[in-house]
Amino acid sequence: MLHFDHLAISCTDLPEGTQAVEAALGLPLAPGGEHPAFGTHNRLLSLGPDAYLEVIAINPQAPAPGRARWFGLDGFAGPARLTNWILRSDDLTGDLAQADPGAGTPMALSRGALNWRMAVPEGGALPFDNLHPALIQWDGPHPAPNLPDAGARLVALTITHPEAANLRAALPGLTDDRIVFVTGPQHISAQIDTPNGMRVL
Repeated sequence: MLHFDHLAISCTDLPEGTQAVEAALGLPLAPGGEHPAFGTHNRLLSLGPDAYLEVIAINPQAPAPGRARWFGLDGFAGPARLTNWILRSDDLTGDLAQADPGAGTPMALSRGALNWRMAVPEGGALPFDNLHPALIQWDGPHPAPNLPDAGARLVALTITHPEAANLRAALPGLTDDRIVFVTGPQHISAQIDTPNGMRVL
């Protein structure tokens, strides 16, 4: 089975990206951490007890990772925006066997007390113009329960792509009605219910 895990908002500068997302949602982000394997860092927002949102950027203080960074961050430019979505797998090996062949190879990763395995493509960017979800399997605690609950919840995630039907077919284990696939020009958007009303990223 595949379950919605989190959203990734990419940006070129973490403080600027954090400010932009906080302004868009009207909510403060919590501290995140660093990812030495990719030379990135992030800030987080709870989307409930088992989901969250991360704002992620290349960490200018970190050494180059010696490989392509995840989410295609090496080629990211422009304002902070929603670029990726991540699905939690109960069987990463099995789900990868059914996913697009370019979905990546599992890597063992950690940050503080968190440990997980995540499929990362060799070139960094995911298939379907980076709109294929990244697949993750947590080995131990999930980060969401330890984040402050600001009352934000994902209502809908719309993935628009010319090959939307093929993308959907690559994810047979996904049954979340909030995630909708639409055939059209490449785009991704998320509706998030907040104490300040409905917001769109």
